[in-house]
Amino acid sequence: MAQTLETLTRHSDTLTSIRGIVHTMKTLSAINAAPYEHAARSIEAYHQTILQSFAAFAYRTGGINLRQDDSLEHLVIVFGSDHGLCGNYNEVLAEEVRQHCEGQTTGKQRLLCIGAQMNDALDDLGLAPEAILLPPASADGIGRLAGDIVTRMDRFSQGQSLHHLAVTLAFTQRGDHGAREPVTRSLLPLAPSLLQREKHWDSRSLPDYSMEADALLSSLIRSHIFASVFRASAEAMVTENSARLALMQQAEQSVDERIEEVTGELRSVRQTEITNELMDVIIGFEALKKPRKPRNQPD
Repeated sequence: MAQTLETLTRHSDTLTSIRGIVHTMKTLSAINAAPYEHAARSIEAYHQTILQSFAAFAYRTGGINLRQDDSLEHLVIVFGSDHGLCGNYNEVLAEEVRQHCEGQTTGKQRLLCIGAQMNDALDDLGLAPEAILLPPASADGIGRLAGDIVTRMDRFSQGQSLHHLAVTLAFTQRGDHGAREPVTRSLLPLAPSLLQREKHWDSRSLPDYSMEADALLSSLIRSHIFASVFRASAEAMVTENSARLALMQQAEQSVDERIEEVTGELRSVRQTEITNELMDVIIGFEALKKPRKPRNQPD
C-alpha cells in the first residue's frame, strides 16, 4: 500500500527519535560498565591477597580439615538484572540455576535473588526466591550489597558458623572474545585446597601470626566470602551492561537500516509528487497554447 508524503515524514521523524534513544542507551551502557569493571579488577587483587593469607595460615598451622556435612542447607545466590533491554541475559542464567538445583540431591534448596527481572525469570521456571534484593546502582553500591548478603548468610546459618552452610554463587561472567557465560561457583563449604599445607614456602621469610588461630581463620573466611560475593556482583553488572550494549548496537543497526528504507521511499514519493505537479503544469500550458475557435465562425 502506497504511503503518503505526510505519513512517511512522520515515520521518518519517529525513527530518528528512536535512534537517538537507542544511541543514548548504548552510550550509557558503555559508560556504566567501566566503573564495575574497575571494581572487579580491584576486588580480584584483594582476593588474591586473601588466598595467599590462607596459604600462609595453613603453612604455619598445618593442614586443616573442616567437617563436611551432607545435610547442609543449600543457599543459592543469583545475581541478575533489575532492568530490561538486555536480551535473554536473565533467562539463560535462570536455566543454569534450575539445572544446578535439580542436580542437588541432599539438603534444602533456598534462593536469594538480586534483581526483579531475575526474579521473573526464576519464577517462570518454577523457582521461588525467599528474598529479592536490589542490585547496586553504582560501583560504590557493590560493597553495600555484598555486606547485606553476608549478613543474610549469617541469618541463614541460624547462629552456627558460616562453614556449616552450603552457598553457591550464580552469575554471568565474561568469556573469551567478548562472550558471556552463566556459571555457578561453590563458595561454602570452603574448598579443601584453601587449607592444605604446602610442602615448600617460596620465601625465606616463613609466615607467622600473633592473634588466636580460630579468630584469624574466622576473619579470613569472612574476608573470602565478602570478596567472592563482591566480585560476583561486579562481574554480573559488567556483563549486564555488556549484554545491553550489544543489544543496543543491534537495535541501532536495525533502526539505521529502516531509516534508510524510509528515506528511499520518501524520496520516491516526493519525486512522484513533483513529477505529477510538473505534468499538471505542462498539460495546462499545452491546453492554453491551443488556438480557440471564434464564436461566430461557421462550422
